[in-house]
Amino acid sequence: MSLIGKKLGALQPTDLSADLPLPLYLQLAKHLRAQITSGKLGANESLPAERELAEFLNVSRVTVRKALGVLAKEGLLSNRQGSGWFTNSSPYVEQRLSTLTSFTEDMQSRGLNAGVSWLDRTVSAATPEETLLLNLRPGERVSRLNRLRLAGDKPLCIELSVLPVKYLPDPFAVQGSLYGHLRELGAAPFRALQRLSAVSLIADLAGKLDLPEGAPALYIERRTFLKDGAPLEFVSSHYRGDAYDFVVELALA
Repeated sequence: MSLIGKKLGALQPTDLSADLPLPLYLQLAKHLRAQITSGKLGANESLPAERELAEFLNVSRVTVRKALGVLAKEGLLSNRQGSGWFTNSSPYVEQRLSTLTSFTEDMQSRGLNAGVSWLDRTVSAATPEETLLLNLRPGERVSRLNRLRLAGDKPLCIELSVLPVKYLPDPFAVQGSLYGHLRELGAAPFRALQRLSAVSLIADLAGKLDLPEGAPALYIERRTFLKDGAPLEFVSSHYRGDAYDFVVELALA
């Protein structure tokens, strides 16, 4: 197999078709994205030159350049001056939404080392929105945990958890899994409601996730409840769009 064939795996010129409704450059971007996130193209691996890619795929260099530009905006590729295009290092995680697990438990189940970089931990009065979401009385206090969640040393998401102090009196006592700590305190999470939406990262969040400003992300809001139905936690998270897939299993009624 040629060098280009080795770097692009099973990609063949016939994989791209002008007869499809998706433009050629987006077809190519989709394929390369899958190659990177699946690990077929390793971290910091160089791509063939734009001219070689265009010849191999039988498309124009403009098509190749536009496809690579799409992936660069997503943070999957970087263009090093004088050296060409390289893949960026990013873990890839697929999470099913049918079970309620913590980030730490998700990573451990995949054999990954869950890490955390604390951005802030505070106890203060609940905001009006938090008061409503957590069914609190005005002026009640909450614990807030703002964390950068890591797989190994790679940032995957920024997560802000808010809990009534009656369930988490000391946010500094959380060392590993928050849900594991809550179970030890007798406040085991039982069920949750989640809402997902696609967003573009503002500069501050993008910088923390090692992504360019405007990179795509998944924004998730979750309300977690105890077995008796009492609200336990409100979480807002920004997940890297290039590293996380959420999977839902559906069945006919």
